[in-house]
Amino acid sequence: MEVYRRYILYIGICLGLLASPFCTGSIEAKDFVVVIDAGHGGHDPGAVGRISKEKNINLKVATKLGRQIQKNCPDVKVIYTRSKDVFIPLSRRAEIANNAQADLFISIHTNALANNRTAKGASTWTLGLAKSDANLEVAKRENSVILYEDDYKTRYAGFNPNSSESYIIFEFMQDKYMSQSVHLASLVQQQFKHTCKRNDRGVHQAGFLVLKASAMPSILVELGFISTPEEERYLNTEEGTTSLANGIYRAFLTYKHEQEVRLKGSSPTILPQEEETEAPSKEPEKPTVPVTPAKPEKQKPQEPAEGIIFKVQILASSRPLAKNDKQLKGLKGVEYYEEGGLYKYTYGASADYNRMLRTKREITAKFKDAFIIAFKNGKKMDINAAINEFKQSRNNK
Repeated sequence: MEVYRRYILYIGICLGLLASPFCTGSIEAKDFVVVIDAGHGGHDPGAVGRISKEKNINLKVATKLGRQIQKNCPDVKVIYTRSKDVFIPLSRRAEIANNAQADLFISIHTNALANNRTAKGASTWTLGLAKSDANLEVAKRENSVILYEDDYKTRYAGFNPNSSESYIIFEFMQDKYMSQSVHLASLVQQQFKHTCKRNDRGVHQAGFLVLKASAMPSILVELGFISTPEEERYLNTEEGTTSLANGIYRAFLTYKHEQEVRLKGSSPTILPQEEETEAPSKEPEKPTVPVTPAKPEKQKPQEPAEGIIFKVQILASSRPLAKNDKQLKGLKGVEYYEEGGLYKYTYGASADYNRMLRTKREITAKFKDAFIIAFKNGKKMDINAAINEFKQSRNNK
């Protein structure tokens, strides 16, 4: 009996250790969770080209993106909504991301136009009201996936993906993750343009059901046009899918790096072009979070010959804001520019990147999602390229 009791005690201790939070089993806790969604699948082929189906292109790019992240980011957990050719309902895709409490949701798709064989380029989309018939058509095509589901009328509360009237719901909804989603979408487009050398079709908004149900920053990527023979051939090459996956991966790295700096003050995610990004100038640092945000400096910044100006973007809005709008939180001297159908508001302006870095830190308490952008001769440019030029100009002095 004594031996039996000791055996039971031993088993109990082992089970306790297995349940203990100090146990280091095969399930490893991750700091960052990203859900990668390969659109369509199974009996839903998506758009169909002359030599391929959208579902296969999406899965190949999604898989390559996930492998890149898993290989280089040990602190990131990658979850796929599908890793093989199966059909997953739209609501289930969002549910997977929500259940995982994901930090990001990236849905990958391939575009198509019925009567156009020349359209080229990649675009990235966020949730919102479609501002044009063309944008609405993209949402209709992607949302029509629900017609493959037997109970779609019940599951989606009578939503008809082919009826324009159904999309009125997106006019009144508030997406608290819009600013972060738009920022990630902009980063993806920058990479598509500068790294992948694809035609930049910009950032857009439309009523996508899969994004509507996702409770985190979410984007939908359209890799290119399967309806254009030249693009379809590119989308079916190893070079093409690898390049596009790498572009999204680099945008993900930048986004993750920025979020970590914002939340923790530092980031283990190192970007190739940003080794000296946080380097201070000769002026002493100001407190990270002052009681009140500093006003933009009145003196005109000394612009370099290239005309690069850095600004801090604080938010994006689908409509123009009044100077006293509560979204601006009392900040004065705010400016805006238009891009992708959105009004994007900025604070401060300087040719000195480090000065704008301090300005961003000063307003973090009120605008935690603020980030730095750059303009060259009045036109927005890639921030990494602008930082490189700034560092080179300082080194040459």
